[in-house]
Amino acid sequence: MNDLALLLTPEGRALLDEVRDTEPAQELAVATRLRRDHPAELVSAALGQARLRQRAVAKFGAADAGRMFFTPNGVEQSTRAAVAAYRARRFAELGVTRVADLCCGIGGDAIALARAGIRVLAVDRDPLTAAVARANAEALGLAGLIEVREADVTEVDTTGYDAVFVDPARRGGRGRIFDPEAYSPPLSWAVGAARTAPRAALKIAPGIPHEAVPAEAEAEWISDGGDVKEAVLWFGTGAPGAVRATLLPGPRSLLGRGLPDPAVRPVGRYLYEPDGAVIRAHLVAEVADELDGGLVDPTIAYVTADALRPTPYATAYEITDRLPFNVKKLKALLREREVGTLTVKKRGSAVEPEELRRKVRPQGPNAATVFLTRVAGAPTMLIGAPARTPAQAPARD
Repeated sequence: MNDLALLLTPEGRALLDEVRDTEPAQELAVATRLRRDHPAELVSAALGQARLRQRAVAKFGAADAGRMFFTPNGVEQSTRAAVAAYRARRFAELGVTRVADLCCGIGGDAIALARAGIRVLAVDRDPLTAAVARANAEALGLAGLIEVREADVTEVDTTGYDAVFVDPARRGGRGRIFDPEAYSPPLSWAVGAARTAPRAALKIAPGIPHEAVPAEAEAEWISDGGDVKEAVLWFGTGAPGAVRATLLPGPRSLLGRGLPDPAVRPVGRYLYEPDGAVIRAHLVAEVADELDGGLVDPTIAYVTADALRPTPYATAYEITDRLPFNVKKLKALLREREVGTLTVKKRGSAVEPEELRRKVRPQGPNAATVFLTRVAGAPTMLIGAPARTPAQAPARD
């Protein structure tokens, strides 16, 4: 709290601007120089905040990260700005004008909601975290739309709000928490809070078992740039039981249609690797149906087809070779084709990509991709390269 108070003073803000671009290797020299004219505690706080801001650029962009305030946990646990903005748009499209943001953290979601024109009550029980959220609302000119309250979210009255958004803490002293009932607050409490509001969204870990999703909720898995970021349980959207995979940027959303598992078929000319959000949402069957394809193995989420078709929901590879798993044969093939850049992907294989690269020692001007997987139960290597696909198909909602 003291560090934040120091940084919010005119001297602190000026010092933050001065150390903004300090590189780690320069910190000692910069700190030594600045301590001649500034208190050591302030210099240390400014350099620490500069490091956090540099880390936060990946999530918030340079413009916002350069003005915001962060804690180490805040940088780690906050929502990526693109994901928060997408969720805020969904709230706005549902007609929401006032949201109670429970477990608001440093305010990343509250900022996105306010920028969508939504008034926000942002609540966190940690005094420093709440103070940082308040400072961020002010730094970005959004204090008129964001009220920050230091309180236990389980004691906050959300009556009168159009929606609640709950982002329970999913990390503890030992790292990630995988049991939803070990979240803080537990998922059961968050679901109860959602049921009392006209609309709600609960941010949860993408690995949540599908059987843990309440029947009245819409479940959405979100990826950004190909990386699965989170799952969201939506209440009050008019689509109970719906399952959706959303890919950012875009957004492009694939809705589940309750299709049965795709049939297993022989490996065709093309192999499609579904986006992680599609896999987490259990919507591989919908992608296979679009591609007129099937699975290479009943337990593996690789789709194979004979034709190349555009889809935003999977990456296509043209397969040139199929071999039983054998390192010597792979090494000989790569040497013959002068492959020096080897991308190794695995699904259903215990072999580590780096270990395989060390053994085959690729050399040459060409590139290839090898998939270590199972085909009809047998350990198999599929060799190919990214396919040149036509323009992306339009989003389907």
